Order: sequence, then structure tokens, then C-alpha cells
Amino acid sequence: MIDEKVFAEISLQIGLTLGIAYMLFIVYKLGKDSKAGRFGMMVLFIGLGLGIFGFVAKYFIKLYLASNV
Repeated sequence: MIDEKVFAEISLQIGLTLGIAYMLFIVYKLGKDSKAGRFGMMVLFIGLGLGIFGFVAKYFIKLYLASNV
């Protein structure tokens, strides 16, 4: 049987990954519909990319801190 904590961690990772993929689609569609051009699309995706980077960095920082305790 799966523990509630393990299920919550797995569900969170899957849910956030799907949410990030959906945000990528939304940002792409927003840029395309507004005719943002190359620079505008780059700015939109850099902004979203920084958020994604923060999410991934948080995961690795958490692993690093847990291994040093």
C-alpha cells in the first residue's frame, strides 16, 4: 500500500509538471495571437522559464539540504 506522504509528493510533481506544460501552451498561444514577434516571444518565455527554473532549483536545494543533515 502507498503511504499518504508518498502519494502527495508524486501527485504534486505530476500536477505541477502538467501545469507547467499547460502554461507553456498558454504563453505560446498568447504570444502568437498578439503577434508578439521574436523578441516578444523571447521575453514571455524567459519570464516563464525563470519561474520553471525556480521550481526545479527548489527541488534540488531541498535534496541538497536533506543530504547534509
